[in-house]
Amino acid sequence: MRQALAQARIAADLEEVPVGAVLVDAAGELIAAGHNQPISGHDPSAHAEIVTLRAAAQKLANYRLPDTMLYVTLEPCTMCVGALVHARVGRLVYGTTEPKTGAIESAQRLFETGRFNHRPVIEGGVLADECADLLTRFFENRRAARR
Repeated sequence: MRQALAQARIAADLEEVPVGAVLVDAAGELIAAGHNQPISGHDPSAHAEIVTLRAAAQKLANYRLPDTMLYVTLEPCTMCVGALVHARVGRLVYGTTEPKTGAIESAQRLFETGRFNHRPVIEGGVLADECADLLTRFFENRRAARR
């Protein structure tokens, strides 16, 4: 999760919402890393999770990523949950919750519907305070700059 936080800080430095992600294999070796870049990439789908999954799929020459673990600083949204399912990521670890758009435990609980053909092992709340603080400071600074 510390590596995902480092990616989130890169996003913040680029004035993107500070969300970062890393994908590792079963041995814990880094496969790919990414951060939010929808603004700079002019791409509404360029969430940290999607960027990371795309990089991993290219690196491994396979759109299926079984036996991998995705670490992300913020609870994934609906789009990212769909990508996790299609990629067959084995484990999802996230930092803080997202009350407005979180699709694991907050706004929606998509994996509880029983409608997906794949469900990763899920763990939330890892370094939650640090992940939340980064987001809070980012938006406080953004609001202050607008005044």
